[in-house]
Amino acid sequence: MNYTRKIITETGDEYLGYGFGSGANRVCELVFNTSMAGYQEIVSDPSYKYQAIVMSYPLIGNYGMAEDDYESDFLSAGALIVHEYNDLPSNFRSVNTLSEMMIRYDVPGIYGIDTRKLVRFIRNYGSCKVLITDASTSREEGLKILNETSVPTDAVSKVSCSNAWKSKIAVNQPLGSKPVIVKKKHIVAIDCGMKKNIVTSLNAMGLDVTIVPWNTDIEAIKRLHPDGIFVSNGPGNPEDVPETIATIKKLIGEYPIFGICLGHQLISLAYGAKTYKLKFGHRGGNHPVKNLLTGKIEITSQNHSYAVDTESVKNTPLEVTHINILDNTVEGVRCVKDKVTSVQYHPESAPGPRDGSYLFEEFLKLL
Repeated sequence: MNYTRKIITETGDEYLGYGFGSGANRVCELVFNTSMAGYQEIVSDPSYKYQAIVMSYPLIGNYGMAEDDYESDFLSAGALIVHEYNDLPSNFRSVNTLSEMMIRYDVPGIYGIDTRKLVRFIRNYGSCKVLITDASTSREEGLKILNETSVPTDAVSKVSCSNAWKSKIAVNQPLGSKPVIVKKKHIVAIDCGMKKNIVTSLNAMGLDVTIVPWNTDIEAIKRLHPDGIFVSNGPGNPEDVPETIATIKKLIGEYPIFGICLGHQLISLAYGAKTYKLKFGHRGGNHPVKNLLTGKIEITSQNHSYAVDTESVKNTPLEVTHINILDNTVEGVRCVKDKVTSVQYHPESAPGPRDGSYLFEEFLKLL
């Protein structure tokens, strides 16, 4: 069987394989994910905008795509690279194959690649630009395209909602009973590419949530009369969204604030800390994090390329609350006085362990 598709890296390395999903040619940032399950949540996570994901687990597609497991209304990933792709899923919840959904949202895929070798390349060289293209494309032609094409920096604006919307919790009362007035807490969530399961987790705490676009100004937020502010996850470099950082600066001290992933980085920048790009990022469902406040170790779900600089936090009102056991990077900060807290990892999981779910309860206490 002749190869039909290939990957060309910015270093000139080539990886030949076979196509599934869309047949589009695409320039992306090459990253890897070590999760053993959850490919549907991963490819629909807006944080993967413009990224080609290498799945280190060898078999992908075997349980299809279920209607209830998407993290957004579209597939966000730039491309998907797997060792073995299964197009005949065995799962009573499956309504589509992975390839069918990738075709619908124009996401190219390659299988038959030695993904172990490719993951080692990323770990040694670091994340880099790659071209997903036809097998007939020459190395020289591919390198020319890579040299002339940049990975866009507008990822947050592409995956954020364009208009505000609400997710409310219904108050169920017995039929015929006297109506009870219930005062629920209401928060505004700044959508930088927010996963659906975060909204679900906030609603599960009894919170009504108004989701607003990434560039919503403070006056528009104040008019919504929130009890607190949530800053979501999202793709790319946090310094690419100065508008959101400026808004957070004005919100600090006005409302309790909780941030996740990109939201954690944006909050840190708003306080004057610095961020930097990791060599190959953290992506997977098995990252150990130490809670410095309790001494406990949490196994966490992560997806990010950037981290908060540890030394820079010392010059701010923030204190570090969590660290990554593997590389000592900052995984959480807080400012008790301002009622602000944030974590680098994903307490809502989807996919991944639920060790950090208590963070939503702590946010509720701050309100």
